[in-house]
Amino acid sequence: MSTAQPYTRHDVSFTSGKNTCAAWLYLPDGVAAPPVVILGHGLGATRELRLDAFADRFAKAGIAALAFTYRHFGDSGGQPRQLLSIKRQLADWDAAITWVKNRRDIDGARLAVWGSSFGGGHAITIASRHPELKAAVAQCPFTDGLASALALGPTESLKVLPSVARDVASMILRRPPAMIPLAGSPGALALMNAPDALPGYEALLPPHATFRNEVAARVAPSIATYRPGRAAKKIRFPILFCVSDTDSVTPPAQTLRYAHAAPRGEIKRYDAGHFAFYFGEPFEALVRDQVEFLARQLQPAGAVV
Repeated sequence: MSTAQPYTRHDVSFTSGKNTCAAWLYLPDGVAAPPVVILGHGLGATRELRLDAFADRFAKAGIAALAFTYRHFGDSGGQPRQLLSIKRQLADWDAAITWVKNRRDIDGARLAVWGSSFGGGHAITIASRHPELKAAVAQCPFTDGLASALALGPTESLKVLPSVARDVASMILRRPPAMIPLAGSPGALALMNAPDALPGYEALLPPHATFRNEVAARVAPSIATYRPGRAAKKIRFPILFCVSDTDSVTPPAQTLRYAHAAPRGEIKRYDAGHFAFYFGEPFEALVRDQVEFLARQLQPAGAVV
């Protein structure tokens, strides 16, 4: 017989800048002021792409969960659409933290952040800026744009430059953004074209998803220079790094170097690839480790630690 904590999922939104971020809030039933974890997704992804699977397990463990979609994507606000701004996405994380702290039905003093892929990099950055947090989880995190560009190869990296130039011109002329695919087949023009990238994204899509496989091309240079892993050494509370040893998108060797620099870092390594973490036994192994870690740090009611 299952002893999992039942929960209720609420459609909510919170203000970030001049717009709103759409989100799901998972509240364990019958628990007064449970601890909470905030979940943000990867490059151009929306919360429908399996964030619910992780939030479900956290809520069943007595931990409230807020899974949100960044501005400019999915059913969140913001114009133009499909604009990926690292600065704005980090501001969305800050806004989510503020929103959680202002609620009376969850315990904002027992708060963790959880990010996957590009969101895993954001989780590291946010954790370094919010010492009041209790814990963080960085799943197959994007930690170093230069390392990822080198893994992609110089020829593939240079392919994006004409698209970037067109999009910058569009921005100057106040025209709609020039888009570039997020994921593509090997050799195709895309921000990610590892063999598992396009099928990996497609496998995550539920029916009627709001996800679009494109983004304003202007983001490419900022991705290449974004190195959130360097902030790991500043995080003074526990952070769990879930690393894929076969990661084709975020090179594990560089991620592990950053992870070892975190004063209270914990590292779990897996054979599953970057996009395999979301399904089947790889997901089960991953989420078990994450639930155990978060329960240990956040102390939900009834947790055995």
